[in-house]
Amino acid sequence: MDIVCALQTFMRVVETGSFSAAAADLRRTQPAVSRQVSALEAHLNMRLLHRTTTALALTAEGEQIIPMALKVIEAVEALSETTCRDGGRVAGKVRLALPTPLGLYVSDRLGTLLERHRGLSVDLLFREEPSDLVEEGIDLEVRLGTVADCSLMCRRIGWTTAFLVAAPSYLQGRAAPKTPDDVSAHDCICYNRAGNGRAWSFSNGAEDVAVRIAPRLVASNAVAVHRAVLAGNGIAVLSHILVGSDIEEGRLVNVMPDFPPSRFAISVVYPSRRNLPLRIRTVLDFLVEIVGEDPLMSPISSH
Repeated sequence: MDIVCALQTFMRVVETGSFSAAAADLRRTQPAVSRQVSALEAHLNMRLLHRTTTALALTAEGEQIIPMALKVIEAVEALSETTCRDGGRVAGKVRLALPTPLGLYVSDRLGTLLERHRGLSVDLLFREEPSDLVEEGIDLEVRLGTVADCSLMCRRIGWTTAFLVAAPSYLQGRAAPKTPDDVSAHDCICYNRAGNGRAWSFSNGAEDVAVRIAPRLVASNAVAVHRAVLAGNGIAVLSHILVGSDIEEGRLVNVMPDFPPSRFAISVVYPSRRNLPLRIRTVLDFLVEIVGEDPLMSPISSH
């Protein structure tokens, strides 16, 4: 029996919470995953999981071996990474969660990475709220703003740039807002990311202003908000990734340019592990690279 492979399978079962989820993640059959965990239990002469028809739970012994299993897996991955640095092959799957606008930006550019590393695959998960990385088996997640979870490793890779926008048809017969105080009088369309759908914040570099609004439309997906704004249904705060070309080509108007939406840190978080596998480090480095290529995501933006 390959003890390292068995430990990796056991940890994936623990992280995902079921044999079926672990099997899907590992691209194996559920019986094969179950047999491998059973073989590990037989090898160690101890039961690691309580199994019922509806749930799995760790035994006391299962709880005890997790730190040791992680050390073994980390050591093997570190050894593999050392070997790969000398021309080895980046291979395996990386699960990457990120907000919709940035997800679209990444997906447009991901072909370059996948062509560079033919053995690598990436699962893109579009998420509007923070995930439970361990429970869902997510390797990397992009988050906006302050990262409060101190149990995670965090790397800042850029800053958001957003615009307050409206369609020309919406602005016909209406005065465009000139200051944050004017915003609440308009039909506001809100991207309700992580529950922040009732307030917008703006900054002119010298003053930060938060505006409470009563939105006419709230959506948990930025693409839906984008389409509603293009249809002339109101004003919205949206990422430059979604609306940059619309502003350039006149489909949307950048209103209140002297008092734009506040900027927030773009960070990548991942579970607190000492050695990142090469496949994950490769995707992380790629995110740093492509975000750094966009001047509107740099610390100092001249939008």
